[in-house]
Amino acid sequence: MVKSRRVQVLLILVVLSFLLIHFLPCSNNAHMEEKPSPVHILILSSWRSGSSFTGQIFSQHPSVFYLMEPAWHVWVTMYQNSAKVLHMAVRDLVRSVFLCDMSVFDAYMSSQKKKSDLFQWETSRALCSPPACDSFSRSDIITAGNCKTICGKYPFSKVEEACKTYSHVAIKEVRFFDLKVLYPLLTDPSLNLKIIHLVRDPRAVFRSRENTMADLKRDTNIVVGSQKTKGEMGPYNTMQVICKSHVEIYKAGSQAAPSFLKDRYLLVRYEDIVRDPLARAAQMYRFAELHFTPELQKWVHNITHGKGHGAQAFDIGSRDALRVSQAWRKTLPFKKIEKVQNVCKDAMDLLGYRLVQSEEEQKNMSLDLLFAQN
Repeated sequence: MVKSRRVQVLLILVVLSFLLIHFLPCSNNAHMEEKPSPVHILILSSWRSGSSFTGQIFSQHPSVFYLMEPAWHVWVTMYQNSAKVLHMAVRDLVRSVFLCDMSVFDAYMSSQKKKSDLFQWETSRALCSPPACDSFSRSDIITAGNCKTICGKYPFSKVEEACKTYSHVAIKEVRFFDLKVLYPLLTDPSLNLKIIHLVRDPRAVFRSRENTMADLKRDTNIVVGSQKTKGEMGPYNTMQVICKSHVEIYKAGSQAAPSFLKDRYLLVRYEDIVRDPLARAAQMYRFAELHFTPELQKWVHNITHGKGHGAQAFDIGSRDALRVSQAWRKTLPFKKIEKVQNVCKDAMDLLGYRLVQSEEEQKNMSLDLLFAQN
């Protein structure tokens, strides 16, 4: 009888041990894996490079919280300084946004701020759907016009609240001119940062900047200094700085990249996006660990195959994207093209943009000859 009870006790102990070993660790793991670490995406570019459109590819994804150029607030507040001096303040703001800490805007906005005081807030689908706005579904494709009309009166606190509910946080920014400034973010254990470096043919950028010169005046002064913006060479001085920055960013991201940048830097040319939008969007989504849904595939196709011209600053409506990307070939005088090619030659060589040697070649060279395939 005693022996039988001992056997029963031993069996109970064995069963309890089995349960402790096999089920408790699983429970702990399940608890730890409830919420994966967010993925942070920085679309790094310069003005008039197709970055607003590229940002929308991410903004319209239902898993992405997106902000367009939050560092605009830094530059507006501290416009007396150079871009180099402002790098640190911009980096600190970007880090805080990635971590969904929106108190960083307290230094650049009034204490009575509303969500609608945030620069270009209406271009963020996340700020136009719950919990930031209850008028649309989170899975909707939402235009900036519709959002601005309906969702502007929500409190600023909704920005942080919404950010914390997404698996991906994406920022489009044009105010970094040196990738090394971002190294502290790339080595920060609290961030999982991936860089998409978007470039565009400098000749197309120059032509687009001419059409939006007034909108870019303050930014241009910060980039090159007000004295260098004057006179005939003013626009070319700006292009020289922009092109040089793209060269340095590309070299730091791919040619002499430190180990912590492995698989975290992707160069994308705007021309390649508009020539094959679905393939390039799929490439960027894979890089960012996002699923390319059928709804998004349809949206990307439609927005790049419209009839619009995209002439306004920050205009991201439907357009014939391929034709717009090549408009400089028909509208920019060859003398200006020569000057742009002269100040941006290193960038064009490195990034695969071929020089044109004459006005006739400018008009007639095929796209396959103008742009090397990546």
